[in-house]
Amino acid sequence: MIRLIVNADDFGFNQDVNEGILEAHRNGILTAATLMANGEAFEHAVATARANPTLDVGCHLTLIGGRSVLDPSRELPATIPELLAALTRRKLPVYEEFHAQVTRIKAAGIAPTHLDTHKHTHLAWPVLAAVVRIAREFGVRWVRRPFDFSTPDAAPLSTRLVHRAMRTQQRYFQRTLARAGVRATDHFAGFQLTGRLGTAELVDLIGRLPDGITELMCHPGYMGRELPGASTRLKQSREIELHALTSPEARAALERRRVQLSAYA
Repeated sequence: MIRLIVNADDFGFNQDVNEGILEAHRNGILTAATLMANGEAFEHAVATARANPTLDVGCHLTLIGGRSVLDPSRELPATIPELLAALTRRKLPVYEEFHAQVTRIKAAGIAPTHLDTHKHTHLAWPVLAAVVRIAREFGVRWVRRPFDFSTPDAAPLSTRLVHRAMRTQQRYFQRTLARAGVRATDHFAGFQLTGRLGTAELVDLIGRLPDGITELMCHPGYMGRELPGASTRLKQSREIELHALTSPEARAALERRRVQLSAYA
């Protein structure tokens, strides 16, 4: 059986992103989203989730960008190199920050069903250790496996090289989750499609899905009043992804392959 979880990152980033996620869920194939506890539109996302209980909500644990939830007077590292430097100097209380983020989400009345990290920072071993600890303490059964099951033909060389480097962590990653009794999907897709997931790419991906459960990471949104000026490289591409996720071509591709849409819950 082929099962697909279509999961949107950045829920709570701003209202344009929230509205895009909602549209992709109501009128498309999106089944889940991960919520940023430090997002500017956190409260709007919580209200959206409450009004749409079929949307499966997890936590998008964040160590890069925005303010700390643990200490709102402090900014989190702005880039991956800054984060790595902070981890090396042990200047960032990763577990405590994640604990504060999940606690805020649960205090809002949402029980997260899955965990992932902004920019896939849980590929770093101290971050993965904190994620696994959080999963066990809060009873969250699922953590993202961020390794694409295949490489799209049109993926840029730089993206392929980054993904190849990421895969060197795969065995350690899987062993760590297994020892902790935390689950991951059988397969993952979306890293090498980030920023260029159009209808054709989505239909092609669906046509190549392997047996088992696959998570497709996506980033839908609207180019409304907030997104054009936001601190993210993903802007126009979010509307392109939204169009793909709500397209009749995507639905038809799922039906041809007899793919069952699923969610972590």
